[in-house]
Amino acid sequence: MNADQRPKRLLHLVSGLLTGGAEWMLYRLLSVLPKHGFKSEVLSLSDSEPMGAMIRELGVPVRELGFSRSRPNPFGIAPLLREVRRSNPHVIQTWMYHADLAGGVAAKMAGRIPVAWGLHHTTLSGTTKPTTRRVVRLCAHLSSVLPQRIVCCSEATRTAHARMGYDQTRLVVIRNGFDVTTFKPDPSARGSVRTELGLASTTPLVGMVARYHPLKDHANMLRAAAIVGSTNPDVHFVLCGRGVTWDSKPLAEEVRAAGLESRVHLLGGRSDVARLLASLDVAASPSKSEAMPLAIGEAMASGVPCVATDTGDSAVVLGDTGFLVPTCDPEALASSLSRLLSEEQEERTNRGKAARARIRRFFSLEGAAASYAAVYHELGGNRKR
Repeated sequence: MNADQRPKRLLHLVSGLLTGGAEWMLYRLLSVLPKHGFKSEVLSLSDSEPMGAMIRELGVPVRELGFSRSRPNPFGIAPLLREVRRSNPHVIQTWMYHADLAGGVAAKMAGRIPVAWGLHHTTLSGTTKPTTRRVVRLCAHLSSVLPQRIVCCSEATRTAHARMGYDQTRLVVIRNGFDVTTFKPDPSARGSVRTELGLASTTPLVGMVARYHPLKDHANMLRAAAIVGSTNPDVHFVLCGRGVTWDSKPLAEEVRAAGLESRVHLLGGRSDVARLLASLDVAASPSKSEAMPLAIGEAMASGVPCVATDTGDSAVVLGDTGFLVPTCDPEALASSLSRLLSEEQEERTNRGKAARARIRRFFSLEGAAASYAAVYHELGGNRKR
């Protein structure tokens, strides 16, 4: 094999490897990039768990620098620079703001390695840390000199960061792709999940997959669930994600305030999200802000009709297969959930089939990977290492 045929080395620099949307997209992308001529490594600025173990199972090396999430280390560029030089990649892909800034600087110092930044948000909320806000402002200022490309996971992300001052000439949109082989209809999931929850096989299930965070707006979901439950006495609600447990006192209090203790199931982080999604009658995304919600695309790939708030590129993903509602409007969310639940089974099944077909046609993981690979080949295809 000559040098031109060897896989190009790609270093993914990520702020951390908790179970968020960007981290999951990184994981999915790593599973298919070898087909496009790239050999990947992952370097985390902070810790590498819980997703580092999953990434290693793909055969991708994972290293961590162990920087504090709460107190950024101003001298951290030295160990980062050593790791970048050790990897000697053709291209660096960064994931999230702190990695964007640190990776851009390290790439310049290591020998002008081409860098693609990765943006996965649309807005900075009131809960955003002051240090992160400063990093974003600095990234905007340096966006014309550090990265060669800035990959946005949604059109809404591109628009938002252009307004923040990011160099518009370097912004490109590669929407998240969904793994339709992992997320797919599974007739056996309906019975097994209901058995696990101690429910009858005919129990309607509405689900929400999201970590516990103010922007995900679990309070909105629970208020809507109370409204839905008042006219649908059999329906139950399944909520899963990091921090979504009865040990979370604010969340538990919201459930009790809604009078839903016996009908809401808080399952925490799960490794069988595909199974849970496939068991649902309807999926919901009640967020105040999203870029391109993975949970909705994964539910659609599973053949489940969805209701989502009008944030980010949710409307683009849903098309006419589900319903879009305003943010922070539990009555509107409840109305659309009830409408889907009231449909005849055949109608809802057909809607789910249309949702899966839309994901396969427009938002496949393979399509997203091909677009990322095109950027990497453009940036590092002729780079000799």
